[in-house]
Amino acid sequence: MVKIERALVSVSDKNGIVDFADALRSRGVELISTGGTAALLNDKGIPTVNVSDITGFPEMLDGRVKTLHPNVHAGILARRDVPEHMEQLKKMNIKKIDMVVVNLYPFKETVLKPNSTLENIIENIDIGGPSMIRAAAKNYNSVAVVTDPSYYNPIIEEMDSSNGEIGEETLKRLMLEAYRSTAAYDCMISEYLGGVFPTEQFPKYLTIGMEKVQDLRYGENPSQAAAFYADPFTKGVAASRLEKLHGKEISFNNILDIESALSLLREFEERPCAVVIKHTNPCGIACADNIYDAFITAYNVDSLAAFGCVIGLNRECDVATADEISKHFVEIVMAPSFAPEALEILTKKKNVRIMRTNEAVTLADAPTLKMKYVKGGMLVQSADNSQVTRDNLRVVTNRAPTEEEIKTLLFANRVVKHIWSNTVILAKGERVVGIGAGQMSRVDSSFIAGHKAGEDAKGSVMASDAFFPFRDGVDEAAKVGATAIIQPGGSIRDEEVIQAANEHNMAMVFTGTRVFRH
Repeated sequence: MVKIERALVSVSDKNGIVDFADALRSRGVELISTGGTAALLNDKGIPTVNVSDITGFPEMLDGRVKTLHPNVHAGILARRDVPEHMEQLKKMNIKKIDMVVVNLYPFKETVLKPNSTLENIIENIDIGGPSMIRAAAKNYNSVAVVTDPSYYNPIIEEMDSSNGEIGEETLKRLMLEAYRSTAAYDCMISEYLGGVFPTEQFPKYLTIGMEKVQDLRYGENPSQAAAFYADPFTKGVAASRLEKLHGKEISFNNILDIESALSLLREFEERPCAVVIKHTNPCGIACADNIYDAFITAYNVDSLAAFGCVIGLNRECDVATADEISKHFVEIVMAPSFAPEALEILTKKKNVRIMRTNEAVTLADAPTLKMKYVKGGMLVQSADNSQVTRDNLRVVTNRAPTEEEIKTLLFANRVVKHIWSNTVILAKGERVVGIGAGQMSRVDSSFIAGHKAGEDAKGSVMASDAFFPFRDGVDEAAKVGATAIIQPGGSIRDEEVIQAANEHNMAMVFTGTRVFRH
């Protein structure tokens, strides 16, 4: 237990600080304060001792130096259970400090302000604040460190119930929160500066400064707890920056599906495009001259699988498209904007989530890194944002693809890299007609894609995310009527696979680029 008799209060976020400081003062706590915090409290009739009176030095260098002094830090760091420490305080006429109430300069907020200069941002890197927080947290069993205004009322309630003292469990919780706050602060600084100054792609230390956006109802399943954290410096269209216009709260699985939809839409910014996502895989995608035709075509690729889907559009959702969407059960409709009448139609359904990106979905704002957590570490790789062009294609069969086949092959290759491996898809023009996703053998993926496409498979082209290890996948393509194949190549049985394509008079091109999604 720690009896609170003396508190140092210096906060950037002043929400609730007047009431908290007044509550401390009324309970006999002496208040030490600095700069703007002291001015505010004194203006509200709450007396404080200026930190300059404690240190014997005025605030210096435009406020860069004010609490960095032994009279402050010794009062925080002295161990109360070590007689020599207490004797040194007495000898130096330094009083102990029992509580440190500090939150830090608004670095993040400064970065996010329009037209902030690097100089201004650097000035909002706090030095004294983190030093006091870390000192108090290190001496947690003797000093209460308060970094979050949400703790103000519970602390006063605990003091009232414990004769002005704070218990061990609360002190431990405050210490942990304090170190998390300074760690997150430093991570944000390093993340921002990493984007400003030249640096290696994979630095020695990986720092991720993220804030909790919200607690989620549950994770992938109701038995799992979950929360959503976001990078405050993310720009462009991102799942964390969408505006929810209507509907239930976003779920864990919704966010994953949104990310899949955005990743795929980025590939086709030049044309109106619609994607239909189910369990992070597209069950339909199409481009067209207008968003209505794109949606109708995409939805009908596999309307059975589309039940309860996430729909992503890369153009404004107009009335005709909204009317068609409203005829189906969908979880989310996402678009850059919604015509007022379209929004009126969609919001008639209570639970459907309407998400607005407010910006065009472009490849330029695609993430540059992909990360996956494994126990004990993090896998980090560069994102696959490249696009295969006709210059990358190598014709390996007797028959070269026609101009129309080339266009569809390139379309299909953009799609296939966004589907879980092993993946084989069939496409016609600017629409997918059959998807075989996530199978353990590639021939099974070929079979499923043909089965899903049905009669639409005739005259289609096939795309594979990796090489065909055997000719059987090509035989399946020929069986359903596909005429051309795009794949990376590189199998030890490439010649066997090419021979199969020649036997079926199919065109085949190699890209030399595998596009697994694991």
